[in-house]
Amino acid sequence: MDSERRQDATAAVIGPAPRAPVEPELATPFDLLLPAETVSPLVFSSPHSGNIYPGRFLEQTRLDAASLRRSEDAHVDQLFACANAIGAPMLRAKFPRAYLDLNREPYELDPRMFDDALPDFANTRSLRVAAGLGTIPRVVADAHEIYTGKLQVTEALRRIEGLYKPYHAALEELVAAARLRFGAALLIDCHSMPSILARDPSRDARAEKRRVDFVIGDRFGASCDARVVDALEKRLRSFGYNVYRNRPYAGGFITEHYGRPGAGRHALQIEVGRGLYMNEATLERNERFDTVARHLGAALAELAQQLPASAGAATRAAAE
Repeated sequence: MDSERRQDATAAVIGPAPRAPVEPELATPFDLLLPAETVSPLVFSSPHSGNIYPGRFLEQTRLDAASLRRSEDAHVDQLFACANAIGAPMLRAKFPRAYLDLNREPYELDPRMFDDALPDFANTRSLRVAAGLGTIPRVVADAHEIYTGKLQVTEALRRIEGLYKPYHAALEELVAAARLRFGAALLIDCHSMPSILARDPSRDARAEKRRVDFVIGDRFGASCDARVVDALEKRLRSFGYNVYRNRPYAGGFITEHYGRPGAGRHALQIEVGRGLYMNEATLERNERFDTVARHLGAALAELAQQLPASAGAATRAAAE
């Protein structure tokens, strides 16, 4: 019976399957992983961990699989598998970021990629488009061009209508449900980053650069209550990690769009250094993977317990 209820809840959020999938391999373009019982105001999103590369896409690209996967947040959905254990849902894309980037506005499109004219409502001038990293990326993470030739605009619109919009509709439903049920919602946008070194801004400017293990992005305070961010940073540091805020990753479209603390909707982007949990050359999980996952689970479980008592309290009081 519990399994049937969870299936019904999944269908209610995801909605009916489209009559014709965007690609045969993407008949189910994303997964909604639900806990046995939802007892947490957290909602997890893993938009870049998808690794199903459609055959038609592979025919269009000039790159091999290894090159394409450099843009992939490999294993991140598994790294944050604590979601269900702490009573929170997770939404995870199955298609790769190189095919469609969910952490962009819906129509951040590069006119250089297309044979025909883009619609007037397309955002062709964002910094992300200029870098080749729009909703339909032109390049992978190391700036190598993805496609052998130009695409039709209808191809981009098909991906946006059939994949992007259903994912965000499901995510919006989850955040709204958590806000309604708990008085506040906290969206955790899950990502990984190449290994980098940086100076801790809280230390002397001449201090030695250190490995960056985590970057917590809250749009420089605009997307989440500061007490929540402080608590997460403190807990991760207690495990011995080097934790940075907003630099070099302050959060993308998802954090900006869903994070409205004044309305009881908080959003954080968490970037995990890839070298911390996997071999960056082979993309294989390393011996530290389970430890990092366990530490994340502990930190986020405490955050789940804290949010209603702190950031959500004012919201609930105002509604009563």
